[in-house]
Amino acid sequence: MDKLLLDGPSTLHGTVEVSSAKNATLPILVATLLCPYPVKFKDIPNLMDVSTMLKILQSMGVKITAVGGEICIDAGKLENQHADYSLVKTMRASVLVLGPLLARYGVASVSLPGGCAIGARPVDIHLSGMEKLGAEIQIENGYIKAKCKKLIGATITLPFPSVGATENLMMAAVLAEGETIIENAAMEPEIDDLANFLISQGVSVEGAGTSRISVKGVDINDLKPSSSESYKIMGDRIEAATFIIAAIMTRGDVVVKGFNPKHLTFVLDTLVKMGANMSVGVDYVHVKKSTRLKGTTIETAPYPGFPTDIQAQMMALMSVVDGHSIVTETIFENRFMHVPEMGRMGTKVTLKGHSALVEGVEFLSGAPVMCTDLRASAALVLCALVAQGQSEIQRVYHLDRGYERIDEKLTALGAKIKRIKG
Repeated sequence: MDKLLLDGPSTLHGTVEVSSAKNATLPILVATLLCPYPVKFKDIPNLMDVSTMLKILQSMGVKITAVGGEICIDAGKLENQHADYSLVKTMRASVLVLGPLLARYGVASVSLPGGCAIGARPVDIHLSGMEKLGAEIQIENGYIKAKCKKLIGATITLPFPSVGATENLMMAAVLAEGETIIENAAMEPEIDDLANFLISQGVSVEGAGTSRISVKGVDINDLKPSSSESYKIMGDRIEAATFIIAAIMTRGDVVVKGFNPKHLTFVLDTLVKMGANMSVGVDYVHVKKSTRLKGTTIETAPYPGFPTDIQAQMMALMSVVDGHSIVTETIFENRFMHVPEMGRMGTKVTLKGHSALVEGVEFLSGAPVMCTDLRASAALVLCALVAQGQSEIQRVYHLDRGYERIDEKLTALGAKIKRIKG
């Protein structure tokens, strides 16, 4: 397995462009299962999770070709409607194939998914929503077995604004008969991007970005792309936040571009409150050298609240600011697994139930550490950037699931980082 060697402390300078968003790319790739024609994309991020999703699609008979910076996905004819455990086990988002397969073929067999060990994240919300659309579902031998004669539009109220369930139901509704309304829907920007893609293929979607989404079902023969241009997926707001925090922690001067800063309003407001010096443009944030920041309190929440996917990175920042901070995690019960590993570098964090009390320290020390999940990995990299001495970050396959060429991007900004192939 690959590992990273990072010599600190570093001061970052320059410009970095974020990749297309992993959390938007995965559902949009899956949505091509609804399309009986080739669909083109540009700037698809080269990530492990994206590669896994493409392999899942290929295992069903989807034809994928790459030319230059574009890929073409042709789901005109599938050989099967089965997503095997050998692929699904590594990634929670793989359950998203359920909705499109059911809607188009009336049958689906999908392994119960895996992914980061940060909490239960049950698929019950997905399954109960599909049942309200008319699907019959059974769990057999670790697989979701679903069938229907025809999905029928319905009003579905989610018990929690689950991003995955919202996406799955939106896609299922595309070929359902009549209108589907999703109440208490997730409002994340990635939901909006999925809606934009569906709209670009001739689907009527209203309310994306709000808690009430309406999808009017269409006949598959009425689907058609509204443009011959390749679809461009939104910039990754989580990657952008990670680089913004990296620049602040290293007291650097960095322009982070290629995303919509409005998608990070809550995060940016929190950083400014802590004392960060930055200017915000239409598609960039310019972080300027800051003095030492002060502690604050955050509580993760569904969008537009503070994102759980930025909680670990924010805790890394809190570890080197003045005073005390409090982090409360409300989304995933196991999302403090980075705390012991960060402690090896000298952070002072005390866990109390769903909260973490963070005491800022003067400096961190390089140490061997191990990645436990995707965002925890980013937090370890951030700590290593400001730590004195060398840090060895192991099991970086977690990092590679969601950050495209992060070692190369950090090197271009002045970090002393080296990947050791395992």
